[in-house]
Amino acid sequence: MENTFNIQEELKKLPGKPGVYIMHDASDAIIYVGKAISLKNRVRQYFQASRTRSPKIEQMVSRVRRFEYIVTDSELEALVLENNLIKEHRPKYNTMLKDDKTYPYIKVTTAEEFPRILFTRKMTKDRSRYFGPFTSAYAVKETIDLMRKLYHVRSCSRKLPEETGNERPCLNYHIRQCDAPCQGYISREEYRAKVDKVLDFLGGNYDPLLNMLEEQMKKASEEMRFEEAVTFRDLLSSARQVAQRQKITSGDGEDKDVLAVAVDGEDAIVQVFFIRDGRIIGRDHFWLRVAESESPGSILGSFIKQFYAGTPLVPKVLMLEEEIEDHDLIEEWLGTRRGGRVYLRIPKKGTKEKLVEMAHENAVIVLTRDRERIKREEGRTIGAMREISDALGMETVSRVEAYDISNISGYESVGSMVVFERGKPKRSDYRKFKIRTVQGPNDYASMEEVLTRRFTHGLEEQEKLKNRQIQEEMGKFSSFPDLIMMDGGKGQVNIAEGVMKKLGLSIPVCGMVKDDFHRTRGLYFQGVELPIDTHSEGFKLITRVQDEAHRFAIEYHRSLRSKEQVHSVLDDIPGVGEKRRKALMRAFASIEDIRSASEQTLAGVPSMNAASAQAVYAFFHRKSDGQED
Repeated sequence: MENTFNIQEELKKLPGKPGVYIMHDASDAIIYVGKAISLKNRVRQYFQASRTRSPKIEQMVSRVRRFEYIVTDSELEALVLENNLIKEHRPKYNTMLKDDKTYPYIKVTTAEEFPRILFTRKMTKDRSRYFGPFTSAYAVKETIDLMRKLYHVRSCSRKLPEETGNERPCLNYHIRQCDAPCQGYISREEYRAKVDKVLDFLGGNYDPLLNMLEEQMKKASEEMRFEEAVTFRDLLSSARQVAQRQKITSGDGEDKDVLAVAVDGEDAIVQVFFIRDGRIIGRDHFWLRVAESESPGSILGSFIKQFYAGTPLVPKVLMLEEEIEDHDLIEEWLGTRRGGRVYLRIPKKGTKEKLVEMAHENAVIVLTRDRERIKREEGRTIGAMREISDALGMETVSRVEAYDISNISGYESVGSMVVFERGKPKRSDYRKFKIRTVQGPNDYASMEEVLTRRFTHGLEEQEKLKNRQIQEEMGKFSSFPDLIMMDGGKGQVNIAEGVMKKLGLSIPVCGMVKDDFHRTRGLYFQGVELPIDTHSEGFKLITRVQDEAHRFAIEYHRSLRSKEQVHSVLDDIPGVGEKRRKALMRAFASIEDIRSASEQTLAGVPSMNAASAQAVYAFFHRKSDGQED
C-alpha cells in the first residue's frame, strides 16, 4: 500500500468541501473515521509535523498508510455518514460504544377502533401512543399484564370491526381478561372508555385506579368474598409497584435524557436517565472504549452521535454535564431525527444540576463496582475471539459466520447461517436457506449451494452500494466475515474453500472438528488439525458457535416439517382450499376430530357443502384403510 499511495501527493488533491475521511492501515483495515467541514484543511492537519497532537491521534497517524474520502453536500450530511461508517466498521481509534441496546416500550394502538396494548422495541409513526423507553422488559410485560387484567383490553391481532363474529372468542374471554369485542359483546364507546383509563394510568395518573382497587378489596373482604379480595389485593400490589417505578422529577412535563460520564484510564461509563412527561422512567449505563487522554466532553459527543442514531425516540432536551464539540450541528441533526427542535443544555444550578450530578455519581459507582465483571465478560467475548485468531495465526477476527445443514434422509434440507461479532451472537444477521437444487441427503452439495447463494448475494449488494455516494444502509448480505467456521472437518472446509475460490474471495475457512463422542476437539485450518485448550474461553466460544448453528438449522427444519404435515393432511384434499381448511380447523379441535366426523357433520361446517364434505370424508377413510400413502 505504501508503494502505490503517496500520502503527500494525495493531500494536494483533497477538495475544500464537507465530507467524511477514512483512514486505513497497512492491512487496509479502517482504523479511523472522521468528518470535516473542509476535507482539505482537516485531513492535512493530521500530517503536519508542527502540529501538537494527542497521544491517541499520534499513534493513529503513525499507522495510516492510505486514506479515502466521501464528499457530501453539507456538514450535517457528513455527521450522519460519519456515524453510519463508525457503527459499520467499528474503527480502532474511534471512541466506540461497546454494547448496542434496544429498549422496550408499551404501545397502545389508538389508531384502531378497538385498541390493543402491546410490547414493542420499535417506535414508528403509526398514530399509536408509546410509553417508555423502559430499561426492564419484565417490568413492561408485568404492566401490560396488569392493564389487561384490570381493563380487559384485547391482545389478539384480529381486524375489528371487519372480522367481528368470524371466529369464536379466545381463552382470554373465558378467563375474564377480555370483553370479546370480536363478538360484539362490548360497544366501541364502552371499550374506548376502558382504553382511556389505561392511557390515564400509563400517563402517570395512578390515584383513581389505586383508590378503586383498595375500595373493591375492602368491600369484597367485608362481604366475605375472600377469593375476590385476594385477587384485588394482588392487583393493587402490582399497580403500586408500577406506580413507584416512575418518580416525579420536574413539573414541566418535558421529555429529557440526562447524560453524565465517568472515566478511568481506557474505560468510561456514560450514565443515562430517561425522563418522560416529567418522570424518571428508567436509567441505564453504557461502556465505551476510550483513549486515556480523551476528555469527558469528547466522550459524550461520540456517545450521543452513536446512541441517538439508533434509538427510536429522541427527547426534546438532552441535559449534559460537559460542553461537547459540534454543539449546534448535533442539535440540528437530532432535530431532524426527532422531527422537532432539540436542545442540548448544561445546567448550572438548581434541581437540574443536581440531576446531572446524580447521573455522574451513578456512573462512578458503576465504573468502580463492575470493573471485574466487565473484564470477565470481555474474556468470554472479545478475549475468546482473540484466542481463536491467535490459534489460527490471524491478526484479528471480529466477525465470524458459521454454517450447518439439517435434514432427515434428505427430506426438506435446509441451511443455517449464524453470525458472531466480537464474541457475541448478532441475531439480526442470521439467515436461513431452503435447499433448492439438491435432491436427497447430500450435505456437501447442500452446503455448496448455501455458501454460493450467500456470497453471490453479498457481492451483488456490495456492487450496488459502491454506486451510492452516501451509504445509507447496508444490505442483508453485504457484510463479509473475517472467518468462516464450518460444522465439520476437511470435507466441509474443502467445499467452502472451493466456493471462495470460484467467487474470487479470500476469506479464511476453518472446520470445527468433533471427536467420536460428537464433542468439539479442535480446529481444522489450512490442511492441519489444530488442538485447542478445552478449558480456554476460545474453546468455549467455538462450542457456542457450533451449537448455535446446529440449533438454528434444526429449528428451521422443524418449522418446515410442521408446515408440510399440515399441508399434506388438509390442503391435498380435492375441493378443500384455504377458506374451507380454516373453517374445518375452527369447527374441530384436532385432525382426529375431523377424521371421526360424519359426512353430515362435515357438511354443516360453514363454507362446506355436500361435495366437499364427501371429499374430506372419503380422503380420511381411504387413508385409514391403507389405500393411500
